[in-house]
Amino acid sequence: MHYPTLQHYLSRLQSALSNSQLWLDEQGRARGRYFNASLSTAFQAIRSGQDQQVIAYEAYARSFDPTDQGLNVWRLLEFVANDEESVELDRLCRLLHTMNFYRQSGVRQLDLYLSVHSRLLAAIEGNHGMAFRRILDVLELPHQHIILQMPAATASQRWVLAHVVENYRRNGFRVGVNAANLEQAIDLLQRVRPDAIKIDIYAANRPELQISLLEQAERAQCQVIFKRIEQQEKFDALQNSHGTASPYLVQGFLFDIPAAELPVTYSFTQPLPRAVYAQARPLA
Repeated sequence: MHYPTLQHYLSRLQSALSNSQLWLDEQGRARGRYFNASLSTAFQAIRSGQDQQVIAYEAYARSFDPTDQGLNVWRLLEFVANDEESVELDRLCRLLHTMNFYRQSGVRQLDLYLSVHSRLLAAIEGNHGMAFRRILDVLELPHQHIILQMPAATASQRWVLAHVVENYRRNGFRVGVNAANLEQAIDLLQRVRPDAIKIDIYAANRPELQISLLEQAERAQCQVIFKRIEQQEKFDALQNSHGTASPYLVQGFLFDIPAAELPVTYSFTQPLPRAVYAQARPLA
């Protein structure tokens, strides 16, 4: 590990009880507790569309399961936590994900994507980005490698999205957005100027708009990530359809199953084993 301040903090967690808010388990992984749910982190790789090299990882909050098949924590707690509690859970998950990422070797030059839940767009007040930046500064972790990923926003949430994005930018973070389709992706690229845009591979089904998005994103130095790629046919169609040299990133079960430990070692050239794929839970 290249982050001694984080190592010192983790060593203090080793003596914490498992009923505390944060502790280390037997494998040295940071765990958390909220509403009697035991929280853990699962990571899925984000890869280059050209050569499938790992560029980043996205972190997901899961209920703890020794086989890394825990449930989506936000779905478990969606009808339990109010807005204030959701903000608290968001902060806990970010800290948990960040510690579990940077405690591992080989991540120094990789980016970490952390999602902002849709409920938080309305709940966030004040300088929310500064609170997280202070935590990173205390632990001496590189905020410049963290992308805070905004949820898909409705038309009525546009001004809230813009406010939150600007807040995170002022605190030195890069920002990603989710788009429902190619048209919205182009609109967000022009209006929000994000550092990354995610779009479901099943919504990227118009080659002419796909080419336009990739070319505009390249000029704007924005990364486009095609997510939920589960079939080789979909990946082949993506590679064959964009028709330009514009870069793009890919993510999905075809390449990686979410896991607590890095790196994920499944080969992108071969489909996942049926037994493994059948056990994989859909990602939020």
